[in-house]
Amino acid sequence: MVRTPARPTGRRRPLAAALAGALCLAGLAVAPAARAAAPVAPAARAAGPATYTNPVSRGFADTFADPAVIRARDGFWYAYGTTDPLREGERTRHLIPTARSRDLVHWTYVGDAFTESTLPSWAAPDAALWAPDIRYLDGTWYLYYVVTQTTVTDEPNDNAIGVATAPSPTGPWTDSGGPVVGPRRGSSGDPGDFRWTYDPAQFTDRDGTRYLYYGSYSGGIFVTELNRAGTRTVGEPTMVAIDNRYEGAYVVRRDRWYYLFASEANCCAGPTAGYTVFAGRSTSPRGPFTDRDGISLLASRVGGTIVVTPNGNTWVGTGHNAVVTDLAGQDWLLYHAIDRRDPYLDEPFGINERPMLLDRLDWIDGWPTVRAGRWASEGPQRAPVTDPAAGGHPVTPRPAPPPRVGRPVFTDQFDDGTIDPGWTWVRGPDPAATETGDALRWPTQPGDLVGPDETASALLRQAPAGAYTVETRVAIDLGTGDVRNYQQAGLVAYLDDDHFLRLSHVAIWNTRQTEFGKEMPFADGTSYGGMAIGTPAPVTWLRLSHRVDPANGEHEFRAATSRDGRNWTWGGVWTLPAETQPRIGLISHGGAGAVAEFDYFRIYRP
Repeated sequence: MVRTPARPTGRRRPLAAALAGALCLAGLAVAPAARAAAPVAPAARAAGPATYTNPVSRGFADTFADPAVIRARDGFWYAYGTTDPLREGERTRHLIPTARSRDLVHWTYVGDAFTESTLPSWAAPDAALWAPDIRYLDGTWYLYYVVTQTTVTDEPNDNAIGVATAPSPTGPWTDSGGPVVGPRRGSSGDPGDFRWTYDPAQFTDRDGTRYLYYGSYSGGIFVTELNRAGTRTVGEPTMVAIDNRYEGAYVVRRDRWYYLFASEANCCAGPTAGYTVFAGRSTSPRGPFTDRDGISLLASRVGGTIVVTPNGNTWVGTGHNAVVTDLAGQDWLLYHAIDRRDPYLDEPFGINERPMLLDRLDWIDGWPTVRAGRWASEGPQRAPVTDPAAGGHPVTPRPAPPPRVGRPVFTDQFDDGTIDPGWTWVRGPDPAATETGDALRWPTQPGDLVGPDETASALLRQAPAGAYTVETRVAIDLGTGDVRNYQQAGLVAYLDDDHFLRLSHVAIWNTRQTEFGKEMPFADGTSYGGMAIGTPAPVTWLRLSHRVDPANGEHEFRAATSRDGRNWTWGGVWTLPAETQPRIGLISHGGAGAVAEFDYFRIYRP
């Protein structure tokens, strides 16, 4: 979705890049009217290529965010995206651009669902249409979308969900005449305070009941029943994911389970966008949805099982997905991502460039994961089976192995009452940090390391060369449910105040999360973003596993968390530049009022 989350993830202030990413270029030239489908590009052969390389939208668009994809009765696949220009240098605002493909790999632009003159009658003239969802129901095409500004109220930010119908997947589209889900006021009651009524996803159950999932960080994700026409809600909605964590819902049924896919973190932080897709499952479309460990997506210490997250290659910001199945029965995830080497259209801090990616979706032990846990691909991949005569069968996935941790080569038990001289301080020593005889007790500092508020101390030591893993066990009482932004404690890999990684147990509004964040120099300032890992506990184990990429020399750090010190959730990867010497250590900051106790700091070598 093209916006800045008002709930920043573990940082003191919103990122300037994300603020600019919220702009939808209102007032630009009008897109051409939606038109009949264009001829298929010659490269889109019926049998499909043997391999493909991401992004699959490169043939028609530099950016194609929040993709919704469906196969039509004519044998083509159709994709719909969020309002944006399609190419760098273009000044056209495409209101739900549409493309089609024979093979899910080669796509051709076929027009826009709406123009400035055919916007829904209840949409404000400057409204954008975001995050579409496409369905074929009872012989009619249904297109659901976010209207960012309406005429329902005379206040700003009164976003809502609309729906249009058409006789074909390329239109012409006729809006239903009013919101499916109207603007929802926030708790303050102030003018312009509306919960984010974003990201619709329609789901029809096997008994024919129709549901709509919607919502975002401000307010949470809800599900509501729809009337038979699919145009209005019936009854009361049910909350299925906590606020300040998830958006971009998408639901599929597999065997007896309903799987809720949802994206977390900042979609639009350019080179540090940590957008990640998580999943929970339930025996009911109304939830409750829980993760692999049985933790609810509604809990303050919020659950979720990773589906795709940044893995250290060129792709960051991997999120907002759709799921399709090819003709061999193999599932695929279509989603957007950001090339960290080229994160914006036209200029720094403009619109985030989010092309559409395609990757195999595997199911391992009842849980979905992209490429068996290897996540976004950047090299040649086996293409989907889209020729009815080709046959084939789903891939038998081999789960990606976790990093080799090895044996401990250094441990500081913090048990002698004095901080070891091998440690050094950034802006320290902090007199509040003391060894108690069995732990390092360190109250959270009021300052931070992010942005202009670089007043917090960090406790660091030299890292070994080559591959290693650092680990700590941290107890911190952040409570649950209340707002304690952004108290946190954990591990850090540090170059300087504008270039570091941190893995911490952090309070983000009413949630408690483990966030793996990155700040780096970018353009004339800095860029910060984060990704979530596993669910924290009052006592949480944290790991950063380091390797040097043999291809480019970058330092790759992969994060892991545990609630018991035995069972680990391995998450995403951030990188630091080649030919640098990161130091490793501990942080406790983000707001006064909590106390972190580190039991030990340990280094392993494989």
